[in-house]
This record gives sequence, structure tokens and C-alpha cells, in this order.
Amino acid sequence: MFVNGCLWVLRSRAHWKDLPERYGKWKMVHRRFNRWCHAGVWEKVFETLTADRNNQYLMLDSTIVRTHQQAASGKGGSKIRRWGVLEVV
Repeated sequence: MFVNGCLWVLRSRAHWKDLPERYGKWKMVHRRFNRWCHAGVWEKVFETLTADRNNQYLMLDSTIVRTHQQAASGKGGSKIRRWGVLEVV
């Protein structure tokens, strides 16, 4: 339940205070998450999961990958002309 609570906060980008009660008290989950971060537990977990390249249960779902909201504004960078040639700005 603790790991699921951490994943819920990270996926939803919500504040720890908004953690649903089914995962436990938000302060306890947050405190344990911080302890695991400082102790390097998360790195060990992910190293173990990625050690076996044939791991069928390890998957990255692109629906949970998010960017900063300003990244979607499209300002700056190259612009595409009508005939499909990139225009250098």
C-alpha cells in the first residue's frame, strides 16, 4: 500500500496532503518516502527491476509521462512552412 501511495502521488502530481486515506496517513507515507530517498532504497529497487532485461513485468506506460505545462505552448524553435521545409528562426 505504501508503494502504491507513492506512485499515486507521483503519477497524479498531487500534493501529499491529497493522498487518499486508503494508502494511510499522508504524513507517514511522505516521511517514509523521504527516508527511502535518502537511504537509496528507491535506486536499489529500480536497479533490481532493470537488472533482468527480459523482465516481462517492467513496463513504462507513456500515458503517465508528463511534461511541464509550458512545454506545450509551442513558442520558439523551428517553424514549419506550408511546403514542409523547416524554417530556421
